[in-house]
Amino acid sequence: MGMCLLLYICSVVLTCNLVQGDTDFKPNPNSLRFTMLADWGGMPDSPYRTPIEMAVGSAMGAIADTYGSQFTLALGDNFYYDGVQNVDDPRFKNTFENVFVSKSLQNPWYFIAGNHDHNGNISAQIDYSKISPRWNFPDTNYSKVFSIGNSTKTLLVVMIDTIIICGNTDDAITGSKLDGPVDPAAAQAQLQWIDDTLRKSNDTYIIVSGHYPVWSIAEHGPTECLLQQLKPMLEKYMVTAYCSGHDHSLQHIKGNDSVNYFVVGSGAIVDPSTNHTDAIPRGSLQFHYADPNSLGGFAFVEMTHQSAVFTFIDATAHKDLYQTTLYPRKR
Repeated sequence: MGMCLLLYICSVVLTCNLVQGDTDFKPNPNSLRFTMLADWGGMPDSPYRTPIEMAVGSAMGAIADTYGSQFTLALGDNFYYDGVQNVDDPRFKNTFENVFVSKSLQNPWYFIAGNHDHNGNISAQIDYSKISPRWNFPDTNYSKVFSIGNSTKTLLVVMIDTIIICGNTDDAITGSKLDGPVDPAAAQAQLQWIDDTLRKSNDTYIIVSGHYPVWSIAEHGPTECLLQQLKPMLEKYMVTAYCSGHDHSLQHIKGNDSVNYFVVGSGAIVDPSTNHTDAIPRGSLQFHYADPNSLGGFAFVEMTHQSAVFTFIDATAHKDLYQTTLYPRKR
């Protein structure tokens, strides 16, 4: 039977349940819908994509075709293993344009860089925004406000470069540590920009997105630099969620504070590591999925003025794996 995700919305509560296909579903004028993925960047050799990336692209397209996703957040490691060289690099076509081909995915995509992207030419990825109408990467860090349907409520998305803040890592060395920012002044400038942006926000929801996770139970584990410098800001300004990649799994972690931490890093590779299970607060892990026999996954989010549903989608079976409800900020 057909894939699908039915988002049944009543006047006061948003719930989300996976059911069989409903191709006649009508978009709710009071909601905002979008997809999210990370670590989707194919491979450096022909055919420049992985079976997992292809499956994720197909499943994202199926969800977006049926439910009208309005944009996509892509959270780094856009091109394995060394980014791109220039705006004419064929990887843009072979790993991105020729994979995410569904008509419903021709809408805006918003990008940030991962550690592998920083091995190449970040300026070329930014400049590609002038070539591809759906590729939006205006700077290493930026923010954008989205209206939630025809209501007065809004979502603020804050896209940050965690490599500039914390430094790069050599993934070829298991357990390699971050050595700190190459340019400490640039790192401090971005942290100040994040603080200023969050402090000024009166938005209903805030999602901050970076490549490195704050919390993770997987191969790389928590990012100490972000625990020290970013997490206090997320808590202070009551951010709804921090979303990331880097570890190749799907995770939801929530501690005693109000912030939800999501890892959405199985866009091209799946890694079942749980090496850092004891490195996160006890009882904070809500969900983890990294089946090495699966074809990865991604996230689908729907927001209304009253609540939002965050759903992890399995690309293998086109089914929901996990979902949780988020609520407007208490300001």
